[in-house]
Amino acid sequence: MAQEIIEVPITGKIISVDTNVGDEVQEGDVICFIESMKMENPILAPVNGKITDIQVAVGEVVETGKVIAIIEY
Repeated sequence: MAQEIIEVPITGKIISVDTNVGDEVQEGDVICFIESMKMENPILAPVNGKITDIQVAVGEVVETGKVIAIIEY
């Protein structure tokens, strides 16, 4: 199986995590929301697959490039 690593595109604060390890996701499903510059930005699944790892938590301040989640497909 292949893996898709989802990384933080913008520095901000995680305000919600909408998936759990083991969840099946479809391309376009919301993985989490990041607040940056007073805007809520959804982080979407780029592929269909299964969440195998989540490396962020609500309230965490994240920098560009940090891994959010890994999807196996």
